Amino acid sequence: MVFLNIAAEEAKKLMDSEEGCIILDVRTREEYDQGHIPGAVLIPNTEIEAKAADLLPDKEQLILVYCRSGRRSKLAAQSLADLGYTNIREFGGILDWPYEVVQDN
Repeated sequence: MVFLNIAAEEAKKLMDSEEGCIILDVRTREEYDQGHIPGAVLIPNTEIEAKAADLLPDKEQLILVYCRSGRRSKLAAQSLADLGYTNIREFGGILDWPYEVVQDN
């Protein structure tokens, strides 16, 4: 494992303090549309290997990964680590996210 598991509270602090971090939602488009963390980029877990190079070009950029409950985010974080990404934080699922969630209309 080359990524860190962090709590939602720590992820929120990083989102608020780190310039240019990526918030990565690895759920399906349907789940994302129902509600996601503001500013999150959607790359479904099943598409990480195909899309990461194009959508996440900086392998040293801080990437904060989440899904619905935490299972897919761990798989996606490991996939990113396997692809050479070096600054990954996995913070579980949106079910445990106590902060703002937005919907795209």
